[in-house]
Amino acid sequence: MPRGTSPRKHRYPIVQPIIAGIVAAITGFSSSFAIVLAGLAAVGATNSQAASGLLVICVVQGMLSIILSAIYRVPVKFAWSTPGAALLVATSGVTGRFAEAVAAFIVAAALIVLVGLWPALERLITRIPRPISSAMLAGILLPLCLAPVKAAVAIPLLAIPVILVWLVLYRLAPRWAVPAAIVLTGVLLATTAGSGWLTGAHLAPQVVFVAPVFDFRVVVSLAIPLFIVTMAGQNIPGAAILNNFGYQAPVRSALVSSGILSGVGAMFGGITVNFAALTQALTAGPEASPDRSRRWIAPVSAGGTYIALGLLAGVATAFVAASPPLLIEAVAGLALLSALIGAVVAAVEDASQRLAAVLTFLVTASGIVVGGVGSAFWGLLVGALVMLWLGWRRRAA
Repeated sequence: MPRGTSPRKHRYPIVQPIIAGIVAAITGFSSSFAIVLAGLAAVGATNSQAASGLLVICVVQGMLSIILSAIYRVPVKFAWSTPGAALLVATSGVTGRFAEAVAAFIVAAALIVLVGLWPALERLITRIPRPISSAMLAGILLPLCLAPVKAAVAIPLLAIPVILVWLVLYRLAPRWAVPAAIVLTGVLLATTAGSGWLTGAHLAPQVVFVAPVFDFRVVVSLAIPLFIVTMAGQNIPGAAILNNFGYQAPVRSALVSSGILSGVGAMFGGITVNFAALTQALTAGPEASPDRSRRWIAPVSAGGTYIALGLLAGVATAFVAASPPLLIEAVAGLALLSALIGAVVAAVEDASQRLAAVLTFLVTASGIVVGGVGSAFWGLLVGALVMLWLGWRRRAA
């Protein structure tokens, strides 16, 4: 060994975590940006407001990934709330005024900050029965996951090739299945619509301020379910993944900072930002680097990549706006199938709580709106009441 050379210091090249971060960001962005844009449009956002929202959350999650990972030397990756975006699609009938949805985003962000500042509230959230929260998430995801079936019948020449490409790559290279489906969707769109889908679109990065308008019914319908699915579907699993890889997740700092920046970003159209769950393992596991002390570089790289991708928000929005809505929902449904499977399994794994979980799922998936309040809230309420009733009957017996 040459003199002065450490046996381990340069054993693993820094390029590996950098590439892992870039791959994680591209995978996360390409697999779910259509869901985010569809969700924002479902609650009344214009194309310019949706593009602003996508840009803002890309910048916010990029900054959080870079700053917290560098400070704590822990691979903390942030992402937008994909289940939250799916919730917006599922509750599209609640409001058509984007300003009211923005107010709900702010309330959800404030609740996340409270969880970070108030440990007792954090313990309360973690005690929400997993079957109930998972069943609510499954009910939210179901309508989108049915879209590929509907699209295959309604627009077979566009949908079936996309589904087949996804299915083939899901077997051979699962990580690239959804990005490849989106690329093929773009190719099909370009060949059927030419370059017209770019005409008149605002492709340059821009932010659009949206003054919030608070409506109690919209807050109850959107903010509370958005808060719960973000915590149960993103923040809690994301922190658990970090712990599983042997890292102490900076939970309080992450919740407070992401909640504050999500609240600010909401006024420019952004939804909540949180711990990454689906792509956290790419930056915290051995794929990022065999050297655990270097894995924090991966989310820093991912953060920079997200900020760069955010500059393409106008192009992404124009692409989605020019596509048949059912085709975009079909691609989103393909991206969410794994999440649906996980939610269904978690909902029914406890036999003693299956009835409550199934009722939560059915009420949420029904899409009902009662008194201006959407089905996600009612599903959560029905499931909780049934669980309490059955639990009381068992204790009484």
